[in-house]
Amino acid sequence: MTRTLRIGSRETISMQDSVKTRLVILGIGAVAQTVATAGCAPKYDDVKAFVQAHNHDVVDASHRAKPTDVVVIASATCPEVDSASARINSDGTIMLRLLGPVKVSMLTEQEIAAKIEKLLTRYYDDPKAEVRLITPTSRCIYVFGQVNLNGPKPFTGNDTLLTVLAHARPNLIAWGEMVRVIRPSADPNEVREITIDVTRMMNEGDLRNNLLLQEGDIVYVPPTPLGWVGLRVQELLYPTLPLLNAYAFPANANNTLQTYTDYDWNTGTGSSTGMHYGYGMGGAYGSQGW
Repeated sequence: MTRTLRIGSRETISMQDSVKTRLVILGIGAVAQTVATAGCAPKYDDVKAFVQAHNHDVVDASHRAKPTDVVVIASATCPEVDSASARINSDGTIMLRLLGPVKVSMLTEQEIAAKIEKLLTRYYDDPKAEVRLITPTSRCIYVFGQVNLNGPKPFTGNDTLLTVLAHARPNLIAWGEMVRVIRPSADPNEVREITIDVTRMMNEGDLRNNLLLQEGDIVYVPPTPLGWVGLRVQELLYPTLPLLNAYAFPANANNTLQTYTDYDWNTGTGSSTGMHYGYGMGGAYGSQGW
């Protein structure tokens, strides 16, 4: 038996028929989505467009350091500064072990490396240092879709697909087999896109498709077919949820039970207990009192 909900002077169509119709449409859509994405495993010819050397430049060689930039140092001969990473302070200096504050603002990577090598000659013979500048506030990778942390991520130059996804934390309906990586371009003919099976990559340890991402890359994690249906149902039902709640719980009755024991209001000693139940527009609720 179906029931028709009357609102004012208008009648809605049968809820059961409407919901059934929508679910059938959503089921067809889920099947179509699955078929459309079947056989989309990346070919290694496609991957070639995304392959690049690791530890590539994050900024060009002519970039001059400024506050908020990060200086990353590598040195095979001086362990005190090897693997050091320091953000440039507002006064243009960085703090390094053994050397203390070093003024680096308005210097290029090569100039900073030369300055550090010169300062290290007090302690080492023929010291060597390499410097990389990172500007995390202005260069980003973007992650969207079924992850807990959507949005831009600072680009460091060492960001792999797995690293970025680990920080973004995919949710329960993330479709790990169909993760898309999009490499934008000002020329529409140069836009690149590839689909990666991240689940297989993790399960089998095959990291050939663990792409090193570039600045501006977009990572999109789609929902699973079942998750897609759930999201569509949620979208369809969202405008009607207040009406459905009112239809299911029309009454606004409250039942209260209070039991008092030996509580003394004058001295503030003793104890009392109480339990409150009710039914309102949102359904049943309960709260524990004293």
